[in-house]
Amino acid sequence: MRSYVLHVCLLLGLSGAVAAQVIGPPDRGSVTAPPLMRAPGAERPIVLETATVEVELNGGLAQTTVELTFRNPNARPLEGELQFPLHEGQQISAFALDIDGRMRAAVPVPKAQGQAVFESIERRGVDPALLEKTEGNHFRLRVYPIPAQGTRRVRLSYVEALRPDRDGRRLRLPLDYARGADAVDLRVIARGASAPRVDSGFGRVDFKRDGQGGYRARIERAQLVGGGLGLRFARAESAQVYTQSVDGQHYFLAEVPVAASVAQRALPQRVGLVWDSSASGRKRDLAGELALLDRYFAALGDAQVRLIRLRDRAEDAGDFRVQGGDWRALRDALKATVYDGATDPGGWTPQAEVEEYLLVSDGLFNYGQRRFPELGRGQRLYAINSAGNAADSARLSALAEGHGGRLIAWQTPGAIESGARELLAADARLADLEALGATDLVAESAYPQDGVLRVAGRLTAPSATLTLGFAGQSPQQLTIGADAPDSAYAARLWAGYRVRALGAEPELNRAAIARLSQQFGLVTPESSLLVLEAVADYLQYDILPPVELRAEFDRLKSAQRGQRDEARRSHLDAIAAQFEDTVQWWQKTWPKGRPPQPKPTIAAPTTESDSYAYAPPMPMAAPAPSAVREVAAADAASQSLERIEVTGARISAEDLEPEAAPKGEAGDGGEGRGATIALQAWKPDSPYAARLRKAGPEQAYAIYLDERDGYAASTAFYLDVADVLLEKKQRALALRVLSNLAELDLENRHILRVLGYRLLQADEPTLAVPLFERVVRLAEEEPQSFRDLGLAHAAARDYQPAIDSLYQVVSRTWDSRFDGVALIALNELNAIVATSGRPLDTSAMDKRLLRNLPLDLRAVLSWDSDNSDMDLWVTDPNGERCYYQHTLTYQGGRISKDFTGGYGPEEFMLRDAKPGKYKVEANFYGDRQQLVTGATTLQLWLSTGFGTARQQDQRVTLRLKQQSETVLVGEFEVK
Repeated sequence: MRSYVLHVCLLLGLSGAVAAQVIGPPDRGSVTAPPLMRAPGAERPIVLETATVEVELNGGLAQTTVELTFRNPNARPLEGELQFPLHEGQQISAFALDIDGRMRAAVPVPKAQGQAVFESIERRGVDPALLEKTEGNHFRLRVYPIPAQGTRRVRLSYVEALRPDRDGRRLRLPLDYARGADAVDLRVIARGASAPRVDSGFGRVDFKRDGQGGYRARIERAQLVGGGLGLRFARAESAQVYTQSVDGQHYFLAEVPVAASVAQRALPQRVGLVWDSSASGRKRDLAGELALLDRYFAALGDAQVRLIRLRDRAEDAGDFRVQGGDWRALRDALKATVYDGATDPGGWTPQAEVEEYLLVSDGLFNYGQRRFPELGRGQRLYAINSAGNAADSARLSALAEGHGGRLIAWQTPGAIESGARELLAADARLADLEALGATDLVAESAYPQDGVLRVAGRLTAPSATLTLGFAGQSPQQLTIGADAPDSAYAARLWAGYRVRALGAEPELNRAAIARLSQQFGLVTPESSLLVLEAVADYLQYDILPPVELRAEFDRLKSAQRGQRDEARRSHLDAIAAQFEDTVQWWQKTWPKGRPPQPKPTIAAPTTESDSYAYAPPMPMAAPAPSAVREVAAADAASQSLERIEVTGARISAEDLEPEAAPKGEAGDGGEGRGATIALQAWKPDSPYAARLRKAGPEQAYAIYLDERDGYAASTAFYLDVADVLLEKKQRALALRVLSNLAELDLENRHILRVLGYRLLQADEPTLAVPLFERVVRLAEEEPQSFRDLGLAHAAARDYQPAIDSLYQVVSRTWDSRFDGVALIALNELNAIVATSGRPLDTSAMDKRLLRNLPLDLRAVLSWDSDNSDMDLWVTDPNGERCYYQHTLTYQGGRISKDFTGGYGPEEFMLRDAKPGKYKVEANFYGDRQQLVTGATTLQLWLSTGFGTARQQDQRVTLRLKQQSETVLVGEFEVK
């Protein structure tokens, strides 16, 4: 079954935002709801058929469950991708998908495993669903399939604390997302409480008891136009405590009323202003930020301010003097900011004399090591976020509170005044938290939210005494007794608070975040929720299924023990046999004259010694069809791209001194001497590129900014501009422009790979390594992720992690579409071990695989689009072409397995090259998917003297935009 990717936006309305899209001409005076699911290219949009909402209260906590039924009116099945944000303080608590008419609960899995399993099973045409966190507080739900002319139900639950509001507690239920349904059935479970009150202005809602401890109401479509529904409940005036037992552990959640403070805090005289000047800064409320700083500096009066800009690299923008609240010079500098590039929060050093730092950012740190510098003792940090739910508020809040400050955030201009008050006030702040009879204490925030401070922990005794210390106030004590009411959410909220605190530095705390996420079923950057169809699927991927499938899973798993170790041994035996085959080829002496003419028949080899007998090539014709090639031909009319473009960002490895070793051994036998590489020159002919080339170096960046809005979402635009700026010796600006790729799609491994490749070409491996580390986490199921990371480490001369990553490619078993990549990575591993210049630890590696095979010439082709068929062609001085139909030339040129799916690579090797020119070409035959980046990006790596101290490398990037064409990459010349 062929799958179709549908990009869908689920506007759950949790952020209060609704897409402004009108389908067809609306009637006068009416409002047409946007489609809940958007399917570009689909014949008819997916429609919302029914919507139900259930709210269950437990003291001051509430779980909201939304169940939606979607209908696909098209004649083909679709994959659905639903994206939505959550408010700060809301946590995903459950997700389920209907399978055979029954709701199947999701189970937690590591994020990388969830993505790998989903895509693997989707290729088989069965029913997976995956809920994962992307960046900030945004989530993505992928469902396959939504059947043709059929329906699919999804159920999503999230937990939050009710917010105190005047004389009660308030819960807001956004309902904009349901405007496509005839009505919304609402049920509120509030045992022992009266019916909820509805905010004025929404309209009449009649709640009726249902006899099961709840209240029911039906909200008609006409009422949904107004947006959200506010529900009010009675409020407790004293501290409340809830407990929950999970797996033998006892957890508590306490809500403690705290009086508000009206005093102004002591203000600093030396301030550090850390201003996020990356491309995403253009989406912030910049006018609101300046208005907030107006109030801040007016309160400070006189101050010295050091300005630091954050982009792909931090910039010290100098010192500014504020006198009598007059900060016009600094204000003008901020207004003149050019917002461009990615965001690396590090790269600057805090100054000891600075008392307080203000971080103005959306918190989307997507470049470099992504670590904020450690501030000195007593230095406060306040984070200012005006980007709303597009920001990583949780990280900003954790960072600020970890350094004695807090997060100041707003979504409407009217909230700036309250933000200024929070920035300047000496609010009650939790300074100390201790307990007798409890451990693992954590607060939702160091600051009370709406007059309530929430603290959670794990009980170690039947009762406990909690002591809360506030700066400048007497400590408060709270007793947690054995008679505290049970809650279904206390443990999960405790785990969520812990993850939030660890989120200040997610890279450092990744393992702890993953453990908590797995144990409590949280959706975090390290963990997702997954639904599979069959028990066998859970077993195959070693995922613990829901309770109803557990008995069958355990029975099958007991019969599986021992099979995995045997499979790994068999895999290494197969790799060793293939490598021995390569060694035989490498040891053979190949003729260097003219090849013989083809004979009518060729006898098949009969002995091991002639297993590399030469077979003359057949006449060159169109490549033979394969599964991918058939699809490419069939789809050429509808999916053909514009044309081939080649962009060359070319670098050469430095020329190293040769080492002597006898020919015939796995050392330096003269490979690569007298060989050079020439790349085919090419320049993009797009209008913006032509305009940039005509400009002088001083004007080029300004022209890029002028053109940017017209190409803001184009990867090709940033790649081309970076190339032109490099040609004009504007290296820093070129790297800034290139880094914008990290801002385009924070979870797109294809774009991150292209960015990493370009950084390697620009001789910036230390910037490429963190990107490839992210790709490994995003796509651990793809061997290319580990290969790219290993080669980046090698480029950074960090050779031990380089060979460790490459050995992952060799030793692990992969999907069959990646067959052949292990041998290519093994060649690279052995070359690094032989040329590193220092001993490396290979003790954990199979000794049968450790032998360097130096080469005169080597060419490697890889690409960034999955399920694609690219071909490497090398034509030698004899005119003989080595390619997938003719894999061995007369003089011993050898090409690796043809990849008709996956990402490659394909490798050409020649140990002893005869003099002359060798032409290297790339051919794009076809693909089985819509290209994420708008084109397939190919990487060509050409080497002479490979595996020796004389190794020289040149790399070039090709963007292929038309099927069934071939492009000349460059030439080797051997003298």
